[in-house]
Amino acid sequence: MSTEQPENDPFRKPPPSEPPPQQPSAGSPYGEPAPGSGSPYGSGSPYGGAPPPPPPGGGDPYGGSPYGHAGGATDPLAGMPPLASRGKRLLARIIDALIVGIPVGVVMGLIAGFEYDNNSANFWQGGVYTIVYFLYEGVLLSKSGQTIGKKVMNIRVAMLRDGSVPAGSPGWSRAAVYQLPTLVPCLGSLFWLVNVLFCTWDQPYRQCLHDKAAKTVAVAAS
Repeated sequence: MSTEQPENDPFRKPPPSEPPPQQPSAGSPYGEPAPGSGSPYGSGSPYGGAPPPPPPGGGDPYGGSPYGHAGGATDPLAGMPPLASRGKRLLARIIDALIVGIPVGVVMGLIAGFEYDNNSANFWQGGVYTIVYFLYEGVLLSKSGQTIGKKVMNIRVAMLRDGSVPAGSPGWSRAAVYQLPTLVPCLGSLFWLVNVLFCTWDQPYRQCLHDKAAKTVAVAAS
């Protein structure tokens, strides 16, 4: 008995079809990549088009993030004045110390009868000097970013983010971190020493600890 079905039989099953021939591959299961691109999606971006530009601002401390961004190699010192040399900063501190220290020493000497062997008198003289220096620096930095010593050495203190005067809290914070810890016996003097030496190895801004606390930097005055 024949099992063949007539061609006009509506219930006749179609013969199995052969699989379509595969296209030759060039290392990708999706065929050849688009011309002029190493990506099967077109250009360098999987979403098409040119790769996105780098974020604005770069590492300019007076324009964008002061510490740059992960994808860029912008010079972090670009756009800001030259950093003040460590020698000029030291000389400025010496000038300021004399400006404050000489009058304080004379006044306290008159009060104590110039008894320099008196430990109590020396302690109070040191305390008065610390407070006066703190007020002296806090007022002048908040006003112009320069003490008298810094004006003589033609340097100034500026906010790291934009180069502005450290008016208000930053100026006072910088003065406080620099001077007030010396009121603490022994440990205060050790902290002061580490603070002033910190700029000798800090990179890239040569900041002391009081600069880092106030987010400031010492630069050449224009």
